[in-house]
Amino acid sequence: MPRHLLAVLLVMLAGAAAAWEEPPRGSETRGALLDAIRPIAEWKLGAPVQFVVHHLRRDGDVAFAGLAAQRPGGGAIDLSRTPAALRGEEDGSFDITEIYVLYRKSGDTWVAVHHSFGATDAWWSWEPLCAEYRAVTPDACAPFD
Repeated sequence: MPRHLLAVLLVMLAGAAAAWEEPPRGSETRGALLDAIRPIAEWKLGAPVQFVVHHLRRDGDVAFAGLAAQRPGGGAIDLSRTPAALRGEEDGSFDITEIYVLYRKSGDTWVAVHHSFGATDAWWSWEPLCAEYRAVTPDACAPFD
């Protein structure tokens, strides 16, 4: 095999090996990632909270999630009656059920290091965050490559 073809093959294999993966439903990793953000979501939205997973990516000790919060069974969350609204943190008119999270694994525990509720922009595309989380947010971090 010519050397240049071998080099291309090795680069492609290295890229494939470094790609993020989505933890499958029912896996310990998926449960741990969702459980890491659950107390924060319940503090803002009230318990119990169930998540619809739009994006869940893990690569090594970092992960990214794009979630929608709902009540168990698919019930809508009344935003005017959430703990955040009752504490005056939210007025109930802005949808804060869309949640984005950047995680880091600390020992055996996944920690929700950065998160937002109701974000209207891709805050995780900030270059300092891309430096740490690019493996799980490559689309958002592409301008810095």
